[in-house]
Amino acid sequence: MVLQARNKHREAAPKPPQPPRASQSPLRGASDVGAGEPGPERAPLSPGRKGAAGRKGPRAEPGAPPAGGGLGGRLAARLRWALGLRRAGRGRTWTTLLLAVFAAVLHWSHITHLFENDRHFSHLSTLEREMAFRTEMGLYYSYFKTIVEAPSFLNGVWMIMNDKLTEYPLVINTLKRFNLYPEVILASWYRIYTKIMDLIGIQTKICWTVTRGEGLSPIESCEGLGDPACFYVAVIFILNGLMMALFFIYGTYLSGSRLGGLVTVLCFFFNHGECTRVMWTPPLRESFSYPFLVLQMLLVTHILRATKLYRGSLIALCISNVFFMLPWQFAQFVLLTQIASLFAVYVVGYIDICKLRKIIYIHMISLALCFVLMFGNSMLLTSYYASSLVIIWAQWLTPLIPALWEAEAGGSRGQEIETILANKGILAMKPHFLKINVSELSLWVIQGCFWLFGTVILKYLTSKIFGIADDAHIGNLLTSKFFSYKDFDTLLYTCAAEFDFMEKETPLRYTKTLLLPVVLVVFVAIVRKIISDMWGVLAKQQTHVRKHQFDHGELVYHALQLLAYTALGILIMRLKLFLTPHMCVMASLICSRQLFGWLFCKVHPGAIVFAILAAMSIQGSANLQTQWNIVGEFSNLPQEELIEWIKYSTKPDAVFAGAMPTMASVKLSALRPIVNHPHYEDAGLRARTKIVYSMYSRKAAEEVKRELIKLKVNYYILEESWCVRRSKPGCSMPEIWDVEDPANAGKTPLCNLLVKDSKPHFTTVFQNSVYKVLEVVKE
Repeated sequence: MVLQARNKHREAAPKPPQPPRASQSPLRGASDVGAGEPGPERAPLSPGRKGAAGRKGPRAEPGAPPAGGGLGGRLAARLRWALGLRRAGRGRTWTTLLLAVFAAVLHWSHITHLFENDRHFSHLSTLEREMAFRTEMGLYYSYFKTIVEAPSFLNGVWMIMNDKLTEYPLVINTLKRFNLYPEVILASWYRIYTKIMDLIGIQTKICWTVTRGEGLSPIESCEGLGDPACFYVAVIFILNGLMMALFFIYGTYLSGSRLGGLVTVLCFFFNHGECTRVMWTPPLRESFSYPFLVLQMLLVTHILRATKLYRGSLIALCISNVFFMLPWQFAQFVLLTQIASLFAVYVVGYIDICKLRKIIYIHMISLALCFVLMFGNSMLLTSYYASSLVIIWAQWLTPLIPALWEAEAGGSRGQEIETILANKGILAMKPHFLKINVSELSLWVIQGCFWLFGTVILKYLTSKIFGIADDAHIGNLLTSKFFSYKDFDTLLYTCAAEFDFMEKETPLRYTKTLLLPVVLVVFVAIVRKIISDMWGVLAKQQTHVRKHQFDHGELVYHALQLLAYTALGILIMRLKLFLTPHMCVMASLICSRQLFGWLFCKVHPGAIVFAILAAMSIQGSANLQTQWNIVGEFSNLPQEELIEWIKYSTKPDAVFAGAMPTMASVKLSALRPIVNHPHYEDAGLRARTKIVYSMYSRKAAEEVKRELIKLKVNYYILEESWCVRRSKPGCSMPEIWDVEDPANAGKTPLCNLLVKDSKPHFTTVFQNSVYKVLEVVKE
């Protein structure tokens, strides 16, 4: 009866009047695009506009609105002010929030449905669910499982901070090495949730016996938040559902229109397979980290647009930075592109030095906090991101020291010291350069080169001084993209499709949903504005500093960030997960009066936007239908047999080595010590993996056995498929080893010999259709 049910499931208020504003242009402060809301308080950009030469200075931003009655009124008022809807009615703000919540629920439902359809996760046994978390996903989940099953929460945290299983015989702090704060937080929530539910007597899971058929033994399957795996996945999907609410608010705020939020959300859904992979790989680090990047970029946009910065905005930016960096080791590279974009926005004159300085200080504080919380993680200390922050800070610090010394000696205090801080430094020395007839363009090049070369040199020096090479493979990977450089670690990356160049079909898929054409139109409009602004500066070869900044620096920032994400996505296909969502945000600007106000004067904006969305939906709905049609059921019987054999036929302290994905499953489900694992961002681990993977080289069996004994390996899990498969020419394991070990090129791979006969150096103790377990014969 259970089997039948399982198969069936598989098929199975008016706006108050506003006082007139003096000298307001017809479009400035006009109603929102298609929704009756006010746009940002700036004049629209017309084709003939030449920068901001006629402005006397920035318009003062209105203060926060008076608090309404009750907590809800105060929160709504604050949100209206933060989103730039200061003159909008309270009802409109709640409408925006309700639409954002609807988008969140829709996305949560979508990814939950896809995940269940793909794996039939609710009907899997505990072992099957653990095996479904392949490669590094299983490694991360294993630490959540450790804390959940520990006698107490603190005992579980101590166990992962003194881990003896992951890199035997070493004892490592995995909380420092593997960005495991999400697992720590989720495990604490799970323990609190189950204890509360037990106290009040509410059942948290339902278990039943599932008949699998085909001669397989029945399994027990539990469903509900009381099951650790179900709880873990559910929280991830809720977080990524909330991310969609942020995208709606982001698009609304950037474009000044709720239609912009709608465009962002629909573009994300229409290009869902290019935007995220959370529905297929929930435990990956970006599943926890990326939602906070969306929040962080929304806050950066608000800070760039605001004429007055409040402490709350800067604190929120710092917190979002920390929450973005803590879960993911690669977050630093994304923030590096943001710093580069912001620095360029400052250099060409779209934000002032005081605003840039505050943003840089917030980044430095958040980096320091992450460094402390990660117990001194070396990748943060010697990253390009950290070096770029120091270089920008040094640019205004270098000439500052003698000026401050002189001021202190003269008894200056307070306001005089602040004046020196604001006006000294290379970044604030523009007037002095211009007085000696250095052109504005030359100054931009000087500042850009100083930042670029300074960052690279400082990164190199800090890595050498501290003897840190944990992220050296990243530099080698980028080098291999431009030159013919190859080594063992680089080939392991570039032979995987997700680390190869972007597929040629990807731009075509963007074009079919009209995402690429719309973003190109928006990008051209922003570039046209930049050229218009810059022409007045460069053509006149000004020899005096400008007294004001150009308008709409947030638009220029988003354009530069788009270029940075495009470069990352082209070089490494996996990183298109940053590019595509940002393109969806950029698409919201098709509703912007700042860019297209001249067009909206002639044609109703709603008609244009809905016509575009209708055209997008043709391919977009087909893409969604393709996702909904994916129906499968997870099953990995060979690995299940392997795990069961390990659990019942080997000692608890038996040490295993083998392919990285398999080792994660052995640690998670069999709880046996392993010597290598999929988290590759450590120089020592990469050296260990090279020793383990020598089983697939052409070296002599005796030499390989000797190195395995040094690692105290008892059993080696050999997979014949690793000997023969290759994703493209030159990418089979023996071919990769030919690059690393040319002296043995041409010999028969060791793995082929051991598949036929493992003696005399190894003994076969288990074998099925996929795996062959070799016991290392001790000398």
